[in-house]
Amino acid sequence: MRTILAVIALCSAVAGAALAAEPSPELIAYGKALVEAGDCAGCHTADPAKPFAGGKRIDTPFGAIFAPNLTPDRDTGIGAWRDADFTRALRYGIAPDGSNYYPAFPYPYFTKMTKDDTLAIRAYLATLAPVASRNKPPELRWPFGYRGLMRLWNAMYFKPGLFEPDQSKSAAWNRGGYLVTGLGHCGACHTPKNYFGADRDAQALSGNEVGGWFAPRLDGAVRTGLKSWSEEDIAEYLQSGRNAKSHAGGPMAEVVVNSTAKMSDADVRAIAIYLKSLPSTRRETIVTPPDDAEMKAGQAVYAKLCIACHEADGSGAPRIYPPLPGNALLQSNNPSSTLRIILDGALTVTTPRAPNTGEMPGYAKQLSDDEIAAVTNYIRNSWGNAGLLVTPAQVARARKSQASGE
Repeated sequence: MRTILAVIALCSAVAGAALAAEPSPELIAYGKALVEAGDCAGCHTADPAKPFAGGKRIDTPFGAIFAPNLTPDRDTGIGAWRDADFTRALRYGIAPDGSNYYPAFPYPYFTKMTKDDTLAIRAYLATLAPVASRNKPPELRWPFGYRGLMRLWNAMYFKPGLFEPDQSKSAAWNRGGYLVTGLGHCGACHTPKNYFGADRDAQALSGNEVGGWFAPRLDGAVRTGLKSWSEEDIAEYLQSGRNAKSHAGGPMAEVVVNSTAKMSDADVRAIAIYLKSLPSTRRETIVTPPDDAEMKAGQAVYAKLCIACHEADGSGAPRIYPPLPGNALLQSNNPSSTLRIILDGALTVTTPRAPNTGEMPGYAKQLSDDEIAAVTNYIRNSWGNAGLLVTPAQVARARKSQASGE
């Protein structure tokens, strides 16, 4: 009888401990909000019918990496991981078996997250339906496929450590800094990289090419950054995918739909407050305008194909066809995004706050490289704009890149 009672007592204690460890609905909801703020689905969902089951191809300058399975499947996902395994992976880029992750997984940013936040994320992921989906090995060029090199990379470029609040700033500013430099990992796209794929910290958030698109400056640059944007402009852009100055496109449109449109008003406002406080991290290039012949050639194309939607003065239609005067992305030194839109066209991103849509046709088949270069130079250097000269050779490269799916 004593043995039976002892067993019952032990089972009760174990059950009680399990119940006590069960995450609360509030914690799970908070974890979901963090997952959305971090846009985890953007990389870890290849098939919308199998969210977070991984398999999505991520192309890098060194080859391709495939995002792993984050569902609680015990064999192919993270169901068998301990809390410590998850925290170490997220904040230090180390797998449960001790191997190193590649920094396409943004642990250099996630290292700034608190332990409580990492465990809240884990609590939410544990509620997902388990999906049996084995992780695909990376397809990297030699010698980058040797994971041992990551130890050297980490020693040179990885700076582990929590986000350090600035006590001289407001709570909202610090929250924005935590989201931008940590959980939101904005610099993963918007900060220039060195030869080895590490951030150029001295040029933080000053723009970077990603997957054939240009992620524009988020610093205080006057012409190509956010100097002319208000906090309200930034918040509206993040929540609706558009504002009176610009529209989200390419990878940023996905970020808006999957992430920022779902964030709380307070968090979006905090991001805006933080970004508006940033100075310009590098000088803007002095631009020599195109000659008259180039501008006239571009104006002819614009009058024929663009003026109906964008108007003679480039003003467009509010929040349907973006304005061209003062457009920071349009004036960026890197014209990749502009060329992609002219070649392939664009569809206005739709969100609950901005459900209406607008569409621009692509002109890859209708216009020559010379014509696209001319109209690009015209809109980059009219109405007070100033953008570096785009050559037909650049258009040809963009055309070839898009045709190959790069």
